[in-house]
This record gives sequence, C-alpha cells and structure tokens, in this order.
Amino acid sequence: MKERYDIIVVGGGPGGLWAAKHAAERGASVLVLEKDREIGIPVRCAEGVSEDGIKSVIDLREHWIAVRIRGAKLVAPNGTEVVSYPDDSGFILHRELFEKDLASMVSECGGEIATKAYVCGLLIDDRSIHGVRVLHLGKEYKIKCSVVIGADGVESRVGRWAGLNTRTSVECMASCVQMRLTGIEVDPEVVEFYFGKDVAPEGYLWVFPKGQNSANVGLGMSGKYPKKKRPISYLEEFIRRKYKKYSILNIITGGVPLIPTMKEIVSDGLMLVGDAAHQANPMSGGGIVNAMIAGRIAGKVAAEAVKEGDVSRKRLSIYQREWYKAEGKNNEISYKIKRVIDRFSDSDLNKIADTLLQIPPEKRSALRIFKVALLRHPKLMIEAAKVFI
Repeated sequence: MKERYDIIVVGGGPGGLWAAKHAAERGASVLVLEKDREIGIPVRCAEGVSEDGIKSVIDLREHWIAVRIRGAKLVAPNGTEVVSYPDDSGFILHRELFEKDLASMVSECGGEIATKAYVCGLLIDDRSIHGVRVLHLGKEYKIKCSVVIGADGVESRVGRWAGLNTRTSVECMASCVQMRLTGIEVDPEVVEFYFGKDVAPEGYLWVFPKGQNSANVGLGMSGKYPKKKRPISYLEEFIRRKYKKYSILNIITGGVPLIPTMKEIVSDGLMLVGDAAHQANPMSGGGIVNAMIAGRIAGKVAAEAVKEGDVSRKRLSIYQREWYKAEGKNNEISYKIKRVIDRFSDSDLNKIADTLLQIPPEKRSALRIFKVALLRHPKLMIEAAKVFI
C-alpha cells in the first residue's frame, strides 16, 4: 500500500467494489480495504436479485447464476399458497464468484485491494477527513486520501466517526438468520415466501433455491421481537416442520436497516454507500442492486471531485441528490408500504391470499398484490391512509 491515494473505499462488498471500479476507470487512484481475509467470504446474503435490477448495473456473466427464478410462491399464515409468474424473473447468485469478479474489475481499472485490512479510525483535520488508520497484518498504517467512501455495511463505524447520524431504532432493524440447507426437496425455479406472526413477525421467511436439492432458507423479522423469541428459534421450527431430512452447510446472522436512506450520507471528504447509508429496499431488505447503483454514482462523483480539487460536503452532495433520484425516493415509498404491511394481522393476510387466488398467476405483480389488498379490504385502506397522508 502507498502512503496516499485519491480515494479509499472501506469495505469490499458490491457497493464498495462498484464505487472503486467507477472511480478508478475515471483515472482516480483507488484503494479498497476489506477486513475479511478474502473478498466474497463470508456470504451474508440470501443472494437473490431481479433480472431487470441486476442488468441495470452490470452485464451479467453466466457463471454468476446459481439458478434462474421463474416464479414465486407466497404462503399465508393458514397455509394458503399463491403462486405468481411475473414478467420480471430473477436469479439466485453465486455471490462469492460475483464479488470476486467485481474485485477483478477494480484491479483491471488500476485500483488496489487489500484484505485482512481493518480500518480502526479516520484521519481528521479541522473537521475534514483526509485518510484512514488501518491495521494490516499486525501493523498500523496511516494512509492519506482526498475522499473516504464508507461501504462497511450495517455495522458501519465510518459514518459515526465522521459525525453522521447512523442510528437505527430496534423496531426498524430487521433481525435476520439464514441456513444453507442441502438434501432437501425444492423447486429450483421458484422462490418461496412465508408470512405470519408464528413464522416471522413483521417480516417474512424465504426459501431461495441454489439447485435441485439445496436452498438458502432464512428469515428477517422486526428487531423488537427477539427479546421474546430468537429468530433462529423461528427458523429451526419452520425447518423441522417443512423438511423430513436435511443437512446444514452454514448459518449466518445479521441485521438490515429497513428505513429510508439516511438524511446525510456525505461530509467533507466522506461518502457512505450501501447498508452503511441505509440504502437497502425497506420492504424486501434487498441490497445488492441498490448498493451498486449507489456505488456507481458515488465513484463517479468522487473521481470528478478529486480532479476538480473540491471534495467539500457541498460538492459531494451531488451524489446524495443523484441517489435520491435514482432509488432514494423509491425507498421512501417502499418504507411507507412496509409500514402498512406491518399492520396486517394473520387474518388480513389470509383474506388477501384468498383474494389473490382469483387473479391469474401472470398478473400477480407486487404492486397489484398491494393494490388488491387495499381495495378489497377497507380496513387496510384506512391503515394505508394513516401512513401515506
């Protein structure tokens, strides 16, 4: 590692790598610092993306795709199943391979990557950030730069060190757990979603196939419930009910902030990307595509700001404005929809499922499902009015 770079990216996930790639290809000297021993490991993600979403940010490579998803099965609390085949299909990725290729793209553009690099502080002078302190292979280094891009995930410390308000209430933080199962029966072309207070209160449980007999099976639920019953207990109970036999390959846990993007995601010499900026979709919890959209914008703005010699908060705020136009506003709408859905009782969900069975499967889009739920059930319309008005 050199003593100085134009841009330092903290975190080697999709958002950070995509920011690094777009900054490096514009001529900026870039260093990515990843605390784990290897890019792409561990995989803390369900690995699902929509086809339209992922193709909007990158040219898809066939070896990234574990399975192609043609349909979705929604299961109500009483067991009613609603299968839909929307126009926008999706993929379950091999995220490890995906991220390693993103890292290669960064290198091909001239960027540098260091793993086992633990960022332990920022270099701050007169309230302006100009570098990081990093522990790498037992030694501490001070590396200077013009812009730090914090892409260090939901547990991000970079934003806090810079004085930004990164707090998330317990109620707005999804508590998640996932097991990779093998030796199970699963439809390799259909994702499954389960709802209800006995499955995942104020959340949902997913089964994302990774092949003929393997799947990512996990759930996310409101952070206000784990005191009463841990997420892993809900997941274990579901798996025992659902599968006669199975083997567990791994278990991962984590949190996802299900709220709109932070009000401030830039400061003098600093930008935040991905979960560090609360940019995941608040309704689904999906974050890969959103992080890459943000990374693309952040890398471009950072490189241009460095060239101009102006990395002030005002200059970097262009990123914040462009993000809001690209996805930030959509996230605000998704958050409002989520607040309505969180008010649904198990009885409401069962009635919605019965109503949806009257709609042809190919017309059961997410938006149509939400509209039908409101129009056919006046109580829900009242709840929606409380949130949107």
